[in-house]
Amino acid sequence: MTRPDAGFTDEQALEEQIQAHGLTAPRITPEQIDAQIVREDYHRFPDTTVTIALLTLRNGYAVTGESACVSSDNFNATLGRDIARRNAREKIWPLMGYALRDQQLRDSAKRRGHPH
Repeated sequence: MTRPDAGFTDEQALEEQIQAHGLTAPRITPEQIDAQIVREDYHRFPDTTVTIALLTLRNGYAVTGESACVSSDNFNATLGRDIARRNAREKIWPLMGYALRDQQLRDSAKRRGHPH
């Protein structure tokens, strides 16, 4: 489920800079992050400005993000959901980075003849 994200333009600019510098080593891209998201659920707690986003990933793992505002006069449900989603999505980066590095380590060990 890909959907526009308020911070995505910054990611696009960074991706363009990475490519312009010819940095081609294995890495995680914004598209790979978005491809992991298979389900999105949101909950706003009654009588509050607190919104929780639950993003379920392809392997069944889930990450959460939150949003809240101090004054209910400033609350907007759409903005609350977008901010909570962005905060949850940011948590996917370190998970995928760890998985990529772990895979690189396994691949390196195999090339050297070590099983792990």
